[in-house]
Amino acid sequence: MTRRLLFIAAVALLVSSCVAPDTRHRIVVSIPEQRLALLDNGALIATYPVSTSKFAIGDAPGSRGTPLGELEIAKKIGDGATLGTVFKNRRPTGEILVPDAPGRDPIVSRILWLRGLEAQNANAYGRYIYIHGTAEERNIGKRASYGCIRMRSRDVMQLYDIVGYGAKVTILDAPLSAAVPMAPGPGATSAVSSQ
Repeated sequence: MTRRLLFIAAVALLVSSCVAPDTRHRIVVSIPEQRLALLDNGALIATYPVSTSKFAIGDAPGSRGTPLGELEIAKKIGDGATLGTVFKNRRPTGEILVPDAPGRDPIVSRILWLRGLEAQNANAYGRYIYIHGTAEERNIGKRASYGCIRMRSRDVMQLYDIVGYGAKVTILDAPLSAAVPMAPGPGATSAVSSQ
């Protein structure tokens, strides 16, 4: 399974370096379940625990909500950064944090910047809504963010290496089973970071 995942990551990296959008991969996020599913040509290949907004569901400016609907990966930030690299204004600061570092809540490791594709999430890009690593890994699986979708550093790094620009992201106020075939595809790692 590890070889297959590395192969998929290598192919995704090659594909993402091209101009063509990633039409092979799709991400689905369930707010009620606080889970993210990764699909490859419609087949489930991995699921991860996440953390969405502790404030609201929605896309109004200033709401700190996690937007619903269809989005896409507009930018990828963090190529080659070390696990735990702190980002401020989408730039590495030079600081490295271990998971659950006390008193800190920065964006770490990788950033997948989302662009909304519908009226209900049209503000997502301008609101800086990301899928990103968090130093507060103890809160993964709970609603704890300020609108973004937080992941454990090792999980977001793996996801980042697989998906490319233009990959579709669907955020649901429903269980994953509403949009994802729950039987894992061949070589899947559906329990990548189960918790």
